[in-house]
Amino acid sequence: MINQKIYTAARIFTGYEMLYDHVIITEDNIVKDIVSACETGKDILPIHFENALLVPAFIDLQIYGAYNRLLSLYPDSETLECIYCYSKKGGAAFCMPTVATQPYDIIFKCIDAIKTYQSAGGKGILGLHVEGPWINTVKRGAHNEKWIHAPSIEQATELLEYGKNVIKIITLAPEICSDEVLQLVQSYGIIISAGHSNASHSEAMAGFSKGIKTATHLYNAMSPLQHREPGMVGAVLDNDAVCCSIVPDGYHVDFTAIRLAKKIMQERLFAITDAVTATDKGYYRHEADGDKYTANGILSGSALTMNKAVANLVNHVGIELNEALRMCSLYPARVLNQPGITGSIKKGEAMNITVLDAQLNVMELLS
Repeated sequence: MINQKIYTAARIFTGYEMLYDHVIITEDNIVKDIVSACETGKDILPIHFENALLVPAFIDLQIYGAYNRLLSLYPDSETLECIYCYSKKGGAAFCMPTVATQPYDIIFKCIDAIKTYQSAGGKGILGLHVEGPWINTVKRGAHNEKWIHAPSIEQATELLEYGKNVIKIITLAPEICSDEVLQLVQSYGIIISAGHSNASHSEAMAGFSKGIKTATHLYNAMSPLQHREPGMVGAVLDNDAVCCSIVPDGYHVDFTAIRLAKKIMQERLFAITDAVTATDKGYYRHEADGDKYTANGILSGSALTMNKAVANLVNHVGIELNEALRMCSLYPARVLNQPGITGSIKKGEAMNITVLDAQLNVMELLS
């Protein structure tokens, strides 16, 4: 028996346009159609969200843990479920658990955890984002210097083979990785994101010419834009083919700097939470400090959710609502380029819809 439902709200944002007086018709959690409210029949009573906005569910491509469970400390299904629940609370139907610089055996355990979680039918976890250890110590941020290194082909192959179909993104510093390693990573279909890098502008542009089309948390842990050496920041801003994440919490990046980057990058800039969680074990002992976290006295992560990211982009950066929503759904989906994850509400697609109130608080996640 077909399970048909009709959803209505004051506004529906499809990822491309804002609609008024429209409804979303679904069958077995697939969007069958989006039509004018006057075109619907009388057989099914619509589910109406008063004074609400229906939007494509958000996608967070960088989150390390939630509810006092850091993935690198507790690499198991319970942690992944916590991360998913935290993401869902913020309106994200999909997220990319991330492991910062660690020894290989810890990264392998994180890979195992995702395999177990997904094989048991766990929802929302897209794969693993490996951030380091192939980064530059000069721009390590809160990462542990003793584990940072330039990988050999043998080390890279071992990790890529073990993480096949699980690792989706690797953040690395292109100036410390050989061309052979870059080619090898890309041969596995993994997104290379340039980050924690001290590359000069020319080194960064050279990396982009070798197939790197994404960068990690603009401004943070990358060589800055200077008038005589534009650095990695300048290269990201200057290269029309490169997308980059940004952490819009007001601590990682000043809101004015986000506004300037947005004017230049337009659709190439997308939001992540970079969210961590409090922990008193292991190397990364994240301590809550208001709306951010520090580890060993260094800014180490945010307390963002994706709906808060949208609100900050609108209220503090001055980005128009439709575009702020795209930065948290459509644009990360484009970067991911994974079947079934589109960051839009469209006929024939799976229903992944976030319901927001007038203050951009999450009312419900429909999926």
